[in-house]
Amino acid sequence: MSELRGTLHYDVAIAGGGLVGASAARALAERGLKVALFERRYCGAQASGVNYGGVRCQGRPEEQLPLAMRARRVWDRLPALIGIDGEFIPSGHLRLARRESDLEPLDAWAAMAANYGLTSTVIRGAEFRRRFPWLGEGAVGGSLCMSDGHANPRLVSPAFARAARALGADVRERTPITSVAHDGVRFQLTAQPEQGETLHVSCDWLLNTAGAWANHIAGTFGERVPMHAIYPNMWVTEPLPKFVGHSLGVYGGGVYARQVERGNCVIGGGRGTGDGEYAQPSADTTRAVMREACALLPALRNALLIRTWSGVEGETPDDNPVIGMSRTTARLVHAFGFSGGGFLLAPGVGEVLADLVTHGETITPIDAFAVDRFAHRPHSACVTQQHS
Repeated sequence: MSELRGTLHYDVAIAGGGLVGASAARALAERGLKVALFERRYCGAQASGVNYGGVRCQGRPEEQLPLAMRARRVWDRLPALIGIDGEFIPSGHLRLARRESDLEPLDAWAAMAANYGLTSTVIRGAEFRRRFPWLGEGAVGGSLCMSDGHANPRLVSPAFARAARALGADVRERTPITSVAHDGVRFQLTAQPEQGETLHVSCDWLLNTAGAWANHIAGTFGERVPMHAIYPNMWVTEPLPKFVGHSLGVYGGGVYARQVERGNCVIGGGRGTGDGEYAQPSADTTRAVMREACALLPALRNALLIRTWSGVEGETPDDNPVIGMSRTTARLVHAFGFSGGGFLLAPGVGEVLADLVTHGETITPIDAFAVDRFAHRPHSACVTQQHS
């Protein structure tokens, strides 16, 4: 098929300007490829920019740990890669046990993670009370991973996009991809800026990093997966005297919390509401989870909440992302469906995607994240908005 006159050609086009897409664009541009990144709103404005901000290896399933460990190393290099540290603080992550029976699986996870070079220490009894006097009776012990921490997602995601542009990537915000096809040789895309004429684009590689909307591209090439939209529920308090020593999670889920340098406590838990396109926090959920948070952190009992928010993320049935080569179309690569746990992983995923494009393979095990692993599952309804 001949290309239209005026078609823009790239080695790689990326659909979706979240942290995964932006980090891939930066890595590919650094390797000398001609890259275009298309984002229908602003880079980092979706899940990548409104999440909790946890940079956490602890508690992940074993199949994610090699990728998580690779990604964690990237976080230490943020100033060199994107020009800022993103307010990344390796505060340690304390995964709390609500009951004595939760401590045994924390022990088992620590033993498994040690095989991947990750150290976490389970603390209980009198030592736990001595070390964490600011915790309430709602916790009886916990597992501490000191290499984990937290960062500011509102800073990190846009900074990767700026770094990609500085390396020569063509980053186009407010420019949704409106159609995509493969002509037997290359991918042919159209994109529509909010202002200006329709763009006609051809590319040798296409990266599908469109988050909760990625099934539009996956489905175009016969690889729709059973993913649905979720809406994490979060809020932040007024500044308080510093008392939270680590980023906190709970075995079995339910609530997570951290305190920033200014003293504000960022807290999350449960789900907000949404229509697949936009999200909003739930007041009922916030009240219910805040009661649980106060049982763990008594100092929150009289704190004022100053802002609540949510975002749109894609969740898969096994809570693992889809990462890797398409099974139907050469040079199509997927990376989406991070199920609320993608903030740590994304910079490492960007490097993995660059590996796949430049070498056809990666040393990081990603077989567990294959797009066709759901082939025998019924596909649930998914959001139906634009591609990126």
